[in-house]
Amino acid sequence: MAEYELIASKGCGSAVIEMALALAGLPHRITLIPYLEPGPQRDRLLALNPLGQVPTLVLPDGTVMTESAAMVLHIDDVAPQARLAPRPDDSNRAAFLNLLVVLVGALYPTFTFGDDPKQFGLDENAASVLRAQTDARRMRLWQHLESRISPDPYVLGRERSAIDLYVAVMTHWRPGSAWFAEHCPKLLAAAEATAADPRIGEILSRNM
Repeated sequence: MAEYELIASKGCGSAVIEMALALAGLPHRITLIPYLEPGPQRDRLLALNPLGQVPTLVLPDGTVMTESAAMVLHIDDVAPQARLAPRPDDSNRAAFLNLLVVLVGALYPTFTFGDDPKQFGLDENAASVLRAQTDARRMRLWQHLESRISPDPYVLGRERSAIDLYVAVMTHWRPGSAWFAEHCPKLLAAAEATAADPRIGEILSRNM
């Protein structure tokens, strides 16, 4: 049976898609690369995804997908039994779509611009200011999400969704689990409930 290829790197959001593929039971292989290092692996990544980012997903028919939210929705279409997203008639569907876009469209860019500000040609002082500002924005966004949820035990309630996969991964990133415990305990609780699934816990342990 044809399989998916997930091009991934440790410590990155590719872990979310690895979890989604595992929960969906779709045949796949992981190509783990140091995606920022020059060489043949990065050259291939750039040929598939000109942005040079992971995750990059190669579908069984050779189609290339380059955005994690699109991948999640595609996997949900192919394997709805995994329940990565609420069904269209589910009352949580709108909240799911809203949170998915906030995570990838608002939170993710704080890392894109803040992790290595010097890549944008900034001097050391400007780079330091940009990193501090993006870190502060990220914390405000997380606290905004915290104020909107009542996990029981997952972000959207009793049903786990792909939102929980993102949260399980992203609570390992800056500002870190200790900050979440103090400022966003509901999000951290949802992350811990998600990681309790052995399939997810094993992927986290290999990637974080």
